[in-house]
Amino acid sequence: MSSPPASPPAAKRLKLDASAGAASTPLSPSASPHKVNGHTNGSQLPPPPPPPPPQATSAPAPSVASTSAAALSDDEVETEEPNAVEEEDLSRRDMYLDTISRQALDFDFEKLCSKSLSNINVYACLVCGKYFQGRGRGSWAYRHAVGENHRVWLNLSTEKFYVLPEGYLVSDPSLNDIIRVLSPRYKPSTLPSLSKLPESSYTLSAQEYFPGYIGINNIKKNDYLNVILQLLLHVPPIRNFLLNPDTPELQEDRRPTELVKRFSTLAKRLWNPRLFKAQISPHEFLQEVSKRSNGKFKMTEQGDPVEFLGWIVNTLHRDLGGTKKRNSSVIYSTFQGKVQIENQQVIIHKEYARPVFDIARDIQAISSPFLFLALDLPATPLFTDVNEKKIIPQVPLSQILAKFDGKTTQEFGPTLKRHHLTMLPPYLILHIKRFTKNNFVEERNPTIVNFPLRGVDVGEYVDPNPSDPMHTQYDLLSNVTLDTSTASTSSAGTGPGVSKKNQPEESQISWKIHIRAGQGGGEAEKWFEMQDLRVAEVRRDLVFLGETVIQVWERRDLSTAKA
Repeated sequence: MSSPPASPPAAKRLKLDASAGAASTPLSPSASPHKVNGHTNGSQLPPPPPPPPPQATSAPAPSVASTSAAALSDDEVETEEPNAVEEEDLSRRDMYLDTISRQALDFDFEKLCSKSLSNINVYACLVCGKYFQGRGRGSWAYRHAVGENHRVWLNLSTEKFYVLPEGYLVSDPSLNDIIRVLSPRYKPSTLPSLSKLPESSYTLSAQEYFPGYIGINNIKKNDYLNVILQLLLHVPPIRNFLLNPDTPELQEDRRPTELVKRFSTLAKRLWNPRLFKAQISPHEFLQEVSKRSNGKFKMTEQGDPVEFLGWIVNTLHRDLGGTKKRNSSVIYSTFQGKVQIENQQVIIHKEYARPVFDIARDIQAISSPFLFLALDLPATPLFTDVNEKKIIPQVPLSQILAKFDGKTTQEFGPTLKRHHLTMLPPYLILHIKRFTKNNFVEERNPTIVNFPLRGVDVGEYVDPNPSDPMHTQYDLLSNVTLDTSTASTSSAGTGPGVSKKNQPEESQISWKIHIRAGQGGGEAEKWFEMQDLRVAEVRRDLVFLGETVIQVWERRDLSTAKA
């Protein structure tokens, strides 16, 4: 019987490994020679030759294996048989992996060196979680590794692992979970299933969570930003666009803006089923928001979520190459509809009755696109009940939608206006106007809006062409409300623009959002209430019991088609 072929010398083998590139995957010390990444190889290989005599060297042999396989999911890990590796090298390569502290890792912040503040060639220390630049002798990462004896590092750009200060490359299947947290990957074919009730996942501490329905950290006063991020990242076309690795606008050769790239990264982490913690931080994305908006939207000051929604959808539309044309970006194809506005100039006399449209006079009709519809609340009544408590009125959604029936007249100085819808978007955003400005403060209207969760028909507010049939039924997808538990009901005002000098601390407002998980009603769906890091499942009948400000409605034909 012939003896097994001898292994090439170490120097020659390293040369061969280097030419093989990222395909090789070394074994861990405890792995069987017939297993690769935990999967048994069908071929029976001869046992590896005994290790050569110890060499008089002080530096360990460098590993040239890449971690490209670590970025793949369990069923996609490459199973190519690795080259033989000396046991001494294996022990040196993997002896520090037990020092990694996954609880300390947080990849939600900007990839900047904590010393030089540079974003070039940044490494994460996998022992303490801090970011440092470089790995050569004298670099910040090198100094930290020597000074603190923190040996295992991850290059945040190349996603390769190293041991410092020696500087050799490390590859081990046990590190795959870190790559999945740093840069989650999604298959295009699985994205539609995210609209169904999610299966639960578990954190490092065995805490159960549902991917996509997790908290977003409130760094200081960015709750008004968090609810809009949750709102947009749960709209299926927007979510799928950001998660799909094949989206053309997100490819490097298209040079997506930093805002788009960071928004996509935020979406991937929100929907990640393999998080270490059941929460994410929007710090990296909101830093770019503050920069792009010239400081208008900050993490440190309370703001208006409606203004942020208008800014972010229009900015994303432009960044994605959108134009004034219909469907020129995923923003327009998802949210854009059309409304026809009829204007008539009238002469208003104080002694006469309220002016009305006169069909004998000139009427100017304008067709205008919209991304969301603004709805007006009736004036708050001034009377109180027998206990001298203010009565909070309630109105049905249909009453405030009547603004678009083509008959209701609104006065804007000497101009009368009537509105009706001519095109409905797949996802309809409604803005219920609760704040009115006067010369001093913003006053809040606490009127409760009653609405069903399913089957709202807006057909009576639409005037389509006879040859252009429309689907007009919508189901509620998300609902942003003012948190009245911390908002003052004082007539002094509680709006986002009210000066802190005019408000006591207890009157500061906050925001929360209800989001539907699943489709079809009944047991096929759940509702979650999210306010920063707090996430809780709520009953359906509690969704409308709040001061609704923004809603997203999903057209019924879309959910039926996906069911």
